[in-house]
Amino acid sequence: MGDNATNQNTTSEKKKTIQVPLDTMIGQMIMIGLNERTALSATDSLIKDLKYKIGGIILFEKNISKDSSYARLKKLNKELQKYALTPLFIAIDEEGGKVHRLKEKYGFVSMPSAEYMGSFTSTDTTTFYSLRLGKQLQDLGINFNFAPTVDLASNPNNPIIAKVKRSFSKDPEMVVKHSLAFINAQHKYQVKTTLKHFPGHGSSSSDTHKGLVDVTKQWQFNELIPYKKIIESGTCDAIVSCHVINCHLDTTCVPSTLSPIITTELLREVLGFQGVVFSDDMQMYAITKNYGFEKSIMMAINAGVDVLVFGNNVNSQDRTTASQIHKTIKNLVITGQIKKERIEEAYNRIIALKLKK
Repeated sequence: MGDNATNQNTTSEKKKTIQVPLDTMIGQMIMIGLNERTALSATDSLIKDLKYKIGGIILFEKNISKDSSYARLKKLNKELQKYALTPLFIAIDEEGGKVHRLKEKYGFVSMPSAEYMGSFTSTDTTTFYSLRLGKQLQDLGINFNFAPTVDLASNPNNPIIAKVKRSFSKDPEMVVKHSLAFINAQHKYQVKTTLKHFPGHGSSSSDTHKGLVDVTKQWQFNELIPYKKIIESGTCDAIVSCHVINCHLDTTCVPSTLSPIITTELLREVLGFQGVVFSDDMQMYAITKNYGFEKSIMMAINAGVDVLVFGNNVNSQDRTTASQIHKTIKNLVITGQIKKERIEEAYNRIIALKLKK
């Protein structure tokens, strides 16, 4: 009798399980830029895709109107959410300094560089600016910040990190200290954050926007310290993979975003991170010039990337749509090149993060 009761309960539980359509799960894995949009019209082609083919939007400075900037951006974000069946990640890169989309000239708050904030032993300055930023992001309807950068300033001539003051410090302990202050302040306003760029872009000597970057000879294990300690703190929402090649970590020498050894084995199995992994922009030349559209999507998802970012911050002929990305992923699943279980795994992580308080 006990066994029958258990079986009935199990059957009942199975009936309660809601099967999420494949189309919906795939859609949550797509984050896309808005091209030059600063508003949505009632006939905008994006509206249909927002229903189930887009899980997130990434904003750039070009999406900010030159007049009534604050009010119009707030309205745009509200309308984007209105059309989405599942609440969107509305994201922006707000590290401060050079990577600062919401500039003061549009009426937004100032945000100094990570280098400036990290120059203080105390985290009071970092906390002050991050709290002020978080309050503004929340009011604008932006719930996701692609910051902080936890890359070390290990190469002072690095054109994409140290030279443009995006790193808190060359000392990993200082990077951890200021990053935690930044993250905790953003969390007070329900803004999710990321650590970037895994497994470390600080030692590079060139830019993955422009082509392949190999850090094999320069990269050091201390570049993993910020990831390890912030993951252990329990405050890490998400991690952004980078497109650097590191043959010490993966002898196949593929960019980290496309590497299951780096994205799954190192990040998840060794460092213990079970949250959402975002790709760096899939339209950077390190990817597009060497792997192509379909192949890079397949490799990234199979490597363990949960959300593919296509910023469309490129020439018009190189831009893509959510429908094109969605169709490509679905075809890769149907043909068995990506397992449905991998899609389900990514979807569950994304939804868990969206529900996280």
